[in-house]
Amino acid sequence: MAMNRIQFQPGLSLRELNKLYGTETQCEEALEKMRWPTGFRCPKCQNESHCIVWHGETKTFQCNRCHAQTTLTGGTIFHATKLCLVIWFQAMYLMTQSKNHLYWYRSTRAHDKLHCECDLTLCRDYLHPL
Repeated sequence: MAMNRIQFQPGLSLRELNKLYGTETQCEEALEKMRWPTGFRCPKCQNESHCIVWHGETKTFQCNRCHAQTTLTGGTIFHATKLCLVIWFQAMYLMTQSKNHLYWYRSTRAHDKLHCECDLTLCRDYLHPL
């Protein structure tokens, strides 16, 4: 039987995760690269030309052609969440570390920022699509 390359790929330690995605800015940059690998493209008209509009602390991409506005998290599982992206990235990391997600549940109970309501939100939004 051939070796499953996905199963045996080198993992990411919690320390490496925090080094790569330990700040909100690092998570936003990573999400932007994942969402638009070749640069922003308007979801409405597919135009690449855009400008950045700030609504308070929210970075909004505005298409120069149709003037549609899109946030970085709009249309994703992170849309309208009150949790910061760092918590989301950590939760997704912990959920993917075991087959039955028990490690994640134990870790979130110990983590004071993630209480019961947040656990339910993460399970509903992240685990349900899986």
